[in-house]
Amino acid sequence: MTALALPPALSVIRQFHALTKPRVIQLIVFCALIGMVLAVPGVPTLAQVALAAIACAGIYLVAGAAAAFNCVVEKTIDAKMKRTSWRPTARGQLGDIQTLVFSAALCAAGSAVLYIWVNPLTMWLTFATFVGYAIVYTVILKPLTPQNIVIGGASGAMPPVLGWAAMTGDVGPEALILCLIIFLWTPPHFWALALYRVEDYRKSGLPMLPVTHGSEFTRLQILLYTLILFAACLLPFIYGFSSWLYLVVAVGLSIGFCWYALRLYRAYSDELARATFRFSLIHLSALFAALLIDHYLV
Repeated sequence: MTALALPPALSVIRQFHALTKPRVIQLIVFCALIGMVLAVPGVPTLAQVALAAIACAGIYLVAGAAAAFNCVVEKTIDAKMKRTSWRPTARGQLGDIQTLVFSAALCAAGSAVLYIWVNPLTMWLTFATFVGYAIVYTVILKPLTPQNIVIGGASGAMPPVLGWAAMTGDVGPEALILCLIIFLWTPPHFWALALYRVEDYRKSGLPMLPVTHGSEFTRLQILLYTLILFAACLLPFIYGFSSWLYLVVAVGLSIGFCWYALRLYRAYSDELARATFRFSLIHLSALFAALLIDHYLV
């Protein structure tokens, strides 16, 4: 064994960890945490902090299960794409049975945590999100329609609702507003990626919008969605659960996203599409961070 080689057990652990798509899950848990924080007026008690931590763990496990299931279903597609060809299922390092057992174990463990220590509503909403992403989006919508990311985006928009339900036992309008923001953010975020990865998607056979309708139409859709998203980002202030601090940040971020989308529409380049994709990540993270800061400081 060379100095850089990993012990077999550690290597397998890292492969299973990679199946959970850790970077994606971190954003999911962060958005769920925002829902938890906003659901609790003022500074949370130690009991509420403990509840939020347990809920985050349960949501993390179920989200990881959905990601692993996705890797099994899309292993052939992943192997054709540079962005995903490194995944253990695509490389044949982990078999289907291994991965499905791993996914089922994570889903069962996360669901049990949520049902026993949080509340049944959160468990059922999280499980429904698992089904929506792993089955409805991955198995049915993704290979069927170029609007897959729009319809399937409903599952990806659920984390704030899960967080809100974990702390309150119900789903408030504030949580639905946050869900709407993520729902509208998802298409321009993902289509910016699909534009500069269009050849990968073409080879994979998936009917992604840049493949089926071309670059110009996709760029127009990105621009239109960023404009609608701009309006949605104002709703927390309009509804009254954020202040001027959030509004200033939301307006600045939304103008920035629209500016990137307009530039992308007027003159396409892969470099600009990458920059738009990166800014979309900054947009959502900073927007929700502003909500968090606003909740405590204003």
